[in-house]
Amino acid sequence: MRTAYISHPKCLEHDTGEAHPECARRLSAIEDRFISTSLFDVLRYYEAPEVTEEQLLRVHSPEYLKFIRETAPASGYARLDPDTVISPGTLPAAQRAAGAVVLAVDLVMGGEMESAFCCVRPPGHHAESGRAMGFCLFNNIAVGAAHALQEHGVKKVAIIDFDVHQGNGTEEIFDQEPRVFFCSAFQHPFFPFTPLLENTPNRVNVPLDASAKSDEFRAAVTGHWLPALEDFGPELVFVSAGFDAHRDDDMSHVSLTDSDYRWVSEQIVKVAETSASGRVISVLEGGYELNSLARCAELHVRSLMGLH
Repeated sequence: MRTAYISHPKCLEHDTGEAHPECARRLSAIEDRFISTSLFDVLRYYEAPEVTEEQLLRVHSPEYLKFIRETAPASGYARLDPDTVISPGTLPAAQRAAGAVVLAVDLVMGGEMESAFCCVRPPGHHAESGRAMGFCLFNNIAVGAAHALQEHGVKKVAIIDFDVHQGNGTEEIFDQEPRVFFCSAFQHPFFPFTPLLENTPNRVNVPLDASAKSDEFRAAVTGHWLPALEDFGPELVFVSAGFDAHRDDDMSHVSLTDSDYRWVSEQIVKVAETSASGRVISVLEGGYELNSLARCAELHVRSLMGLH
């Protein structure tokens, strides 16, 4: 399958300070892995454009965007919450991160690419319409989904979130949008400590106990996600690809393995092949242990491409 790899050097310039887990080395680890395994040889590289104000305003409030611009420091650091650090390079990085997903939508819906992986930072799925949190500034995947609905006439979008932390921002933004189906599995109770909402026709959340391993995760996917996704029939599938439920990653207690990420990625591809002509757009979220992050990102992208 023709798969785009979308990133931008400015995503490396988002400086979060010493010892912060969401660091530029995350992207470098993934790119180094893709080079060493020759995966880059079969990917098409694109530089992410800057997101536009209009594209951001589809999912974020004008007041929030004004606050972000006014808070962005000219030097040093500022904190949007205890976890979310911004620096002079943050806003340019965030504009490219959101712009990457917009470009991915245009490439995939235009038929130039069949799938895309947006290797960007800062991540996005915790960012709500009017609030930054959990390392996230703009909700990258929500910006892309809204672009697909607005500009490409897509009537049914699925967002699948397998980050170990609940994608509260994506959930909040599309809570009342029946054209967007959101499903996730995450450690609970755990950050971001938002209320666990009841499942609805456009939302399936599966909380996982801290002791969860492969069996519990796969049961959540096969027993809850897949039947609901089949009923919904998405025309385009997005993935919030967080790899922090891995057993080597100390940002959670859930213990998944490399093979779990390959398996769930293959299930997502099957869903997309059924109703979405194979169209999948994946966006990097969490994953903080660099070795497991790089390996699992490689397996994920290979699955998108149908490679083994």
